[in-house]
Amino acid sequence: MSDAPTSPPVIERQLRLVPVTLTAARRYVTEHHSHNAAPIGWLFGVGVENGHGLAGVAMAGRPVARMLQDGETVEITRVCTDGTKHACSMLYGAIWRAALALGYRKAITYTLEREAGVALKATGWTCDGPTQPGGQSWWRAKRPGDEAVDLFGQTQRPQDPKVRWSKSVTVEPLGLGRADDERPQEQPA
Repeated sequence: MSDAPTSPPVIERQLRLVPVTLTAARRYVTEHHSHNAAPIGWLFGVGVENGHGLAGVAMAGRPVARMLQDGETVEITRVCTDGTKHACSMLYGAIWRAALALGYRKAITYTLEREAGVALKATGWTCDGPTQPGGQSWWRAKRPGDEAVDLFGQTQRPQDPKVRWSKSVTVEPLGLGRADDERPQEQPA
């Protein structure tokens, strides 16, 4: 038997939700997101800490697609983590609850087709299917704009096909809301 000291086991620190400012969220996304630049604006957001500092952020804004801007729909424009286990699911759950508390009835978000959407599935989001083929950009020759480019000349907004996800609340009589994933109770005869 060796007399060499052994290191104590690593204990995963508990995650906790924290408020986050737009500036802090944009900085975090800029430093950690694998393929997207930080959104310019937002409506609200939330962060998650793991005991060592910020481990992820979720940002919500007005839907980018103008046809979805009905005043009751919010778009989750970014969710970004450092890979901390369960942080992404915790953020999706928290941003949905925050949207409900603010009166939104529906939330949408997009993933790249190559992404599995595990955290979205785990938190009860529904896959609405692929968006327009080709992952078209908002940029058009008649409407020029600056595409976000990183230090290596890579476009920061990938043109890959995207998949839309949604989560919504149905309106019950008397104005009471029910989340899609909750089943109504059967009434006795």
